[in-house]
Amino acid sequence: MMVAGISFITRVILMIKSWSSLELTLFRFFTIYLIGLLYDLTVSSFFAIPVAIYCWLMKDSWYQKKWQRLPLFLLFSIICFILVTAAGSEIIFWNEFTVRFNFIAVDYLIYTNEVLENIWESYNMPLIISLVVIVVSIILFLLKGKIIASQQISMRFLHRTIVMLIFSLLPLSGYFLINNQYKIISKNNYVNELGGNGIYEFGAAFWNNEIDYHQFYIERNDTANFTLLRSMLQAPNATFAADPLSIERVIKPDSPRHHWNVVLISVESLSGDYMQYFGNKENITPYLDSLIPNSLFFSNFYASGTRTVRGLEALTLAIPPTPGQSIVRRPKNEDLFSLGSVFKKSGYDVRYIYGGNSFFDNMGYFFWHNGYQVLDKGDIPEQLVHHTTAWGIDDEATFQYTLDQCDKSYREGRLFFNHMMTVSNHRPYTYPDGRIDIPSSAQSSAGGVKYTDYAIHSFLKEAAKKPWFDQTVFVIVSDHCSRSAGKTDLPVNRYHIPCIIYAPQLIKPTIEKRLISQIDLAPTLLGLLNIPYTSQFFGLDIYKTPINRDRVFISTYQNLGYIRAGQLVILSPQKRVATYQPNFETGVAAEIPASDSLINEAIAWYQGASYSFRNRRIRKNR
Repeated sequence: MMVAGISFITRVILMIKSWSSLELTLFRFFTIYLIGLLYDLTVSSFFAIPVAIYCWLMKDSWYQKKWQRLPLFLLFSIICFILVTAAGSEIIFWNEFTVRFNFIAVDYLIYTNEVLENIWESYNMPLIISLVVIVVSIILFLLKGKIIASQQISMRFLHRTIVMLIFSLLPLSGYFLINNQYKIISKNNYVNELGGNGIYEFGAAFWNNEIDYHQFYIERNDTANFTLLRSMLQAPNATFAADPLSIERVIKPDSPRHHWNVVLISVESLSGDYMQYFGNKENITPYLDSLIPNSLFFSNFYASGTRTVRGLEALTLAIPPTPGQSIVRRPKNEDLFSLGSVFKKSGYDVRYIYGGNSFFDNMGYFFWHNGYQVLDKGDIPEQLVHHTTAWGIDDEATFQYTLDQCDKSYREGRLFFNHMMTVSNHRPYTYPDGRIDIPSSAQSSAGGVKYTDYAIHSFLKEAAKKPWFDQTVFVIVSDHCSRSAGKTDLPVNRYHIPCIIYAPQLIKPTIEKRLISQIDLAPTLLGLLNIPYTSQFFGLDIYKTPINRDRVFISTYQNLGYIRAGQLVILSPQKRVATYQPNFETGVAAEIPASDSLINEAIAWYQGASYSFRNRRIRKNR
């Protein structure tokens, strides 16, 4: 019952922390703990396996020997340490993401070096470790009598085998009969998350790292889907290929191509609500806000997901998020049709420049194998670096290196497309001193945002002195919001991000209010440059698309959202589908009667994207 006890205490703490966001009835209150107990007992049975195996296999003559206490105490110490550490980690994780362990936690475990360094920089780890040791010691002291008493009972091997077989039914039942959907008892996501168990959710996320759309989601005939997709992607400048199970189409601009350079800056965790334009009062994006009157600014622009790799997937491949892991992290993600492949075929130098280690999140492999030269912190000269964290070097250093790469292409008489990814707006939120009025020692997210704003300002100020500046388009866009959790499964306001296209000599300043998805940026950008190409993008060039086709894709690793005409369709595992009326300001969504036509559109986009990736239909043009 140790596992259940620790899990119960964790659940109480998380409930207290999220009390103001809960929508509880007495029934739901008790149901949270009842379902929670089911998960807790399931996890308890898993943790009991090593102890049960040891007791089953030890010799009959070992019973009641005092030395027997050592291996038993060791096993209990390890189990207890894992449980207490997991509980503490889950509370910290909840503070950051307001959910139980999920895909993010699994990824953090894989990239241990960066994560451990980040934790050490962000928290008082000596104090936390001391508290864990103290709590573990107290629990072991309380269990001491029961562990010793358990050795006073001896069983013959045959008897132990029968008991072991009976016990085995518990973890086997937990594995085959329990799933993480049982906790969904409310439309309030906080309630559902509280009913779960962090360790169980971690295991579920680990095993379901890729989710087969056809097995778990509502689907339609592929031919019908692609017929609908092709009609929604139809544009005056597009001519589709004959294959009915393909969205391949020739894009032919109606005016001459522009030979402009492009610098795409994807900013770490830049939520729309950080900007003064969207109502923020902290003045933490003064430069970005000042760019709006001089830029093409998309005021209703939405991220596809909640992770950097989802943002990179959308910006690079222009494809709706497929369930499970991002394509950036999946096997067989080489030679895909990408924004970089279009620029490369059009004669550009194509680079992905990252201030961290490109091994993280498989970024290096993905970009190298999809038409980009990858340059990360290992390539950036030390003399440019002012500050380093677990996630990489300061944004100023990466921007300066990006300037150097732009200069190099210009000297060689070549056009360039440089995609640069920032890292400074990430916990522990530290940066070089003396840049902004929020000290690095404050370790605040506001400081991280304001420093990145400062670094972008410095970069564009230096770029303005370059001979290539007047022929360069600068795109500034977030990868995702800083927070994604809310009362509903897919709170729309948690996906709202800024997107700025700044080219004062080339593109007329406009505030574009249409609803735009992150996957629309690549084709829209290519449209502004009038580049002819054969497209396999699911994204739309918004200036070649009728207004009534505006739509947005938002997702978690298993919930797939489609927004159009003010309605939100959510496709979920177990072939569930629901339609909501979302509030774009608060994220709250009220369920409404289903619209068959809208549901069919959602299925067409998501099933079509899954089909195209699985069947290698989004290969780059040879």
